[in-house]
Amino acid sequence: MNLTLPSQYDFVPRYFRLALANVLSNIMLPLANLVSIIFLGHLSELQHLAGVAIAGNVLNFLYMVLIFLRMGTTGVTAQAVGRNDRDGVILVALRNGLIAVLLGITIILLQYPLGQLGFGFLDIPPEVKDSALAYFHAQIWGAPAIFMNFVLIGWFLGREQNSIVILFSFIGNGTKIALDYLLIVRLGWESAGAGTSYATSQYLALSIGLFFFFRQVKLEEIIKVLGKVWNLAAFKSTITLNSNILVSNLFTLLPFALFNFQGASMGTVIYSQNALLLQIFALSYYFTEGLGFGTETLAGNFTGKGDSEQLKSLLFVSVGTSIVAGSIFAGVPNLFPKSVFGLMTNHDEVIEQIASYAPWLIMLLGFGSIGCMLEGYFLGLAKGNTLRNASLIGMAIAFAPIDLTALRLESNHFLWLSVCSFLTVRMLVLAIQIPATFTEVHVGHGVEAALLEESTNSPLSINEQSIPQMIPEKVEISQIE
Repeated sequence: MNLTLPSQYDFVPRYFRLALANVLSNIMLPLANLVSIIFLGHLSELQHLAGVAIAGNVLNFLYMVLIFLRMGTTGVTAQAVGRNDRDGVILVALRNGLIAVLLGITIILLQYPLGQLGFGFLDIPPEVKDSALAYFHAQIWGAPAIFMNFVLIGWFLGREQNSIVILFSFIGNGTKIALDYLLIVRLGWESAGAGTSYATSQYLALSIGLFFFFRQVKLEEIIKVLGKVWNLAAFKSTITLNSNILVSNLFTLLPFALFNFQGASMGTVIYSQNALLLQIFALSYYFTEGLGFGTETLAGNFTGKGDSEQLKSLLFVSVGTSIVAGSIFAGVPNLFPKSVFGLMTNHDEVIEQIASYAPWLIMLLGFGSIGCMLEGYFLGLAKGNTLRNASLIGMAIAFAPIDLTALRLESNHFLWLSVCSFLTVRMLVLAIQIPATFTEVHVGHGVEAALLEESTNSPLSINEQSIPQMIPEKVEISQIE
């Protein structure tokens, strides 16, 4: 039997190695957070658990919006690798690293107004709010390291250095668990200890990441390209790409934030049922996001090489894999609802009624998983404007009108329909733009060219008419830094 893969599918082992590395690194963070919750849950005062949970939700929303630093690094790095553009690889890390440090410092400086904005409007007991703020102000000092780690992880993934990403995540999250035990259990620092352990572990992870970065990039190379970091057109275009991804992330997370808020107003039982179903969605998301990261890396690499045929094959493999994964995650809780949800709670009133909402997982995870793959594909092509537009269209024509109907009818089924419709429309908007990408891919389409192309399609950046003034007519675009 001949098990040799056809040439257009010879990337499949690389794809699944990347996916495995991403899934493993993704899962480590929620597992480490779960250990923190367990430590806090065994303290005598419950307000520490509640406060950290609330503050964690606020910070996670912030970090999920700003994860564009990783998403905007992987694909462009992979393009430079595909073109054998050593300077381009280094420039991506330097530019995005600079943005990460500036953002981190800004958030530290603004931590007090951010804290009041995040918790000032919540109707929670004073002792819970105090615990939430203690955790928030301790963890926020880790922001520069968290954002730099986003960039480094994206950079290593763009270079397909899977083992470094796994080691990076293992050390960071393993340290967090050890420090949680020391600071919460042994030293009694409570919620402040949980925040301090998170921030400290991120700086340790950053030191590991920088160690591997400087093993691969010499100081002389950095000095050589340092002047190119400030190339006005390329730097503005880097900000444009990241800004488009930021807007996309914000309007992808917003429907789920509103879903949670509105579900809480429908009663404790419905809110609890929604929360359990969203746990299934979150678990599936961490898995399919890992697959999407693998798609992003290879899409960028094939774009850098100008190989549109392998892009088509990559889409076939990644979308097929996402459908299988989404079907499994949605199918098991629908086939065995009492067994699955019985592991999460022993409240019969929640378990008995949850089966009526479980079928929404089929639509949510089916279209959501495909959308995750397509997001990775367009990130690999450095098309943040495409992702931005898809999220805005999904929000405007799918989520908003159905969500308003759900509020009028006080219907939880319409709430589920609103988020499912959002993901469906977003996926369709991305899908219909795929054919055009095959004709756009060409040899020599480098990092700077991709960023400049992104900027011409975005209202957030330089004027299209100004580009000819910045680029001499007789210079090949692949040579421009």
